[in-house]
Amino acid sequence: MTLKKQYLEAGRIVNTHGVRGEVKIEPWADEAAFLTRFKRFYLDGKPVRVLSCRVHKTMCIAALEGIDDVNAAMPLKGKILFIDRDDARLPEGTVFIQDILGAKVVDESGAELGVLAEVVPAPAASVYVVRGQREILIPDVPAFILDKDADNGVVTVRLIEGM
Repeated sequence: MTLKKQYLEAGRIVNTHGVRGEVKIEPWADEAAFLTRFKRFYLDGKPVRVLSCRVHKTMCIAALEGIDDVNAAMPLKGKILFIDRDDARLPEGTVFIQDILGAKVVDESGAELGVLAEVVPAPAASVYVVRGQREILIPDVPAFILDKDADNGVVTVRLIEGM
């Protein structure tokens, strides 16, 4: 497996919010509240202190140091925000999707099915797209995803007939 990246994509600034320079962030996490835990984001490779960050519907609204009005916030639209892996605390048994993309996917017997090509967000559960001899779509639920070993680059799954 490849070396884990230190800085991880966390979301995209999709718009400004109000006139005081706040930005609206589309979070790339299981839940928007994950981003509210960070004291700094990285933008264009530079750290930016987070003055405040709150959840608004499915988005985050953040005030960033040095961005004091809507004119300063406008050029940030479309930019990707990063977080430092060392600043993140994940619940036990969870991994960053980025750490398992490209991982070998095997079934319970150890038979190789292909590689994890992408993870597609969906309302009920994300869907793992496994590409090998054929493409397999697997819901990210404990009944089907048995183990995510990011350190060894292996995802173990249980398939049912028709998958």
